[in-house]
Amino acid sequence: MRVGLVRERVNRNDRAIVALVMLAHGMVHTYELSIPIFVSIWLSEYTTVELGLAAVPVTTASLGVMVGLGFALFGLGALPGGVLVDRVGSKRLIVACLAGMSASFVLLAAAPNLVVVALALVLWGAAASVYHPAGLRLISTGVEERGTGFAYHGIAGNIGIGFGPFLTALLLLFFDWQLVAGVLAIPALVAAVFATRADFEEQAAVTAADGGAGTSADKSSTGVSSLGEFLSESKALFASGFALVFAVVMFSGLYYRGVTTFLPDLIDSVLGIDPVPLSALLPAALVPGSATGAPTLELELYVYAGLLTIGVVGQYVGGKLTDRIPTERGLVVGFAALAVVAVAFLPVASLGVAPLLAICALLGFFLFMVQPFYQATVAEYTPAGLRGLSYGFTYLGVFGVGALGGAIAGYVLDVANSTTLFFVLAGFAAAASLLGVTLLRKRATPA
Repeated sequence: MRVGLVRERVNRNDRAIVALVMLAHGMVHTYELSIPIFVSIWLSEYTTVELGLAAVPVTTASLGVMVGLGFALFGLGALPGGVLVDRVGSKRLIVACLAGMSASFVLLAAAPNLVVVALALVLWGAAASVYHPAGLRLISTGVEERGTGFAYHGIAGNIGIGFGPFLTALLLLFFDWQLVAGVLAIPALVAAVFATRADFEEQAAVTAADGGAGTSADKSSTGVSSLGEFLSESKALFASGFALVFAVVMFSGLYYRGVTTFLPDLIDSVLGIDPVPLSALLPAALVPGSATGAPTLELELYVYAGLLTIGVVGQYVGGKLTDRIPTERGLVVGFAALAVVAVAFLPVASLGVAPLLAICALLGFFLFMVQPFYQATVAEYTPAGLRGLSYGFTYLGVFGVGALGGAIAGYVLDVANSTTLFFVLAGFAAAASLLGVTLLRKRATPA
C-alpha cells in the first residue's frame, strides 16, 4: 500500500513538473518566433531610428542589429542562468522568466519609437535566457521518467515555435502591431501565476537516478561556487572534444537565426502574390476597418508559420534517430541537408507555389531535426559532473553567438541580395557538417 502511494506521489510530481516546463518552453518560443513577424511591419512602418544626436536609416541591416541585441541576450544569459539555477532553484527562475517576458511585451506595446522597441527586445532576451538551463535542470533532477519529460518538453517548444507566428499573424489581421504585442503579454503573465502555484519537488529524481546522494564529481548537485571553480571547470570542458561540439552548435545557431529573422520577407518576395483582402474571406460585418482600410491576409506569414510547425516532425524524427545511429553521423547528414536546402531554396521556390511549399517544408524539417543530435552529442562529449555547465555553454553558442546570424543576414541583404544570403547560410551548414565529420573520425579512432 505504501509503495502504491509513493508511486502515485512520484507520478504526480512528474506530471506537475512536465506541465510547467511544457507551458514555459512553449511560451519562450512563442515569443521568440513572433518577433520576426513584427520585423516585417517595422521595415515598412519606420524610416529612421532616432538616437538623439543621430538618425539611423531603417534597413534590414539596422533592424538585424536591433533585433540581434535581444536574441544575443537570449543566448548570452544562458550561461549565468545555468550557474544561477543551481543556487536558487528552477522554479524561481522560470517564474522570473515568464513575468519578464510578459513585461517586455507590455513595454513593446507602449513603445513610441524603435529605440524603446530595442529596449523591449533586450528585456525579453534577458528574461527568456534563463529558461533553458532552468527547465532542463528541473526535468533532470525532478522527473523520474526523464526521457518522457524531455520528449514532451521538446514537443511543447516546437508547438510554440509554430503557434507564435501563426497567432501573431492572425491577430495582426484585426489589430495594429502594438495592440497585438499587448495581447501577447497576457499568456506569459497567466503562466507566471500558474508557475507560482505549481507544487512539486525539484530534487525528487536525484536519489533514484544517482543511486543515493550522488558523487563528488557531480557539480550539478551543488553548483559552481566561485569564479576560480567556474574557470577551471570551463577549461577542463573545452580541453575535451566538447570544443568541436561547441563550434557545431555555433554554426547551427548562425544558420537558425540567419534564416528565420527575415524569412517572412524573403518568402513574400518569392511568392509575389498580393495580400488577400479579408473581406474576400469573411462576411463584411466581421471585417474591421473601412472599405479602403480593411485588413489583408499576408500569405507569407502563414507559410512561415507552417514551415516552423513542420519542425515538430523534424525534432521527433531526430530524437528517435539519436537512439539508432551515432549522433555525429546525424550531424553530418543533417547539416549537409541544410546546406543543400539553402542552395536550392530560391531556385526551387521560384518554380511556383507548390515547389515553394515543398522546399519550405524541407527547411523546417531539417532545421529542427539537427537539434536532438547536437543535444545528445553534448552529453556524449562531456563528463556527468560538467553536464550543467556544458548545456549553459551550448545555449550560449546556439542563441548567443547564433544571434549574430540575424545581423549578418540583415547586412548581406542590405549590401547584396537574397541569393548571396542563402549561399552564406549554406556555408554555415557546410562548416557544421565538416565538423561532424571530424567528430565521427575521432569516434572511430581507438583511444
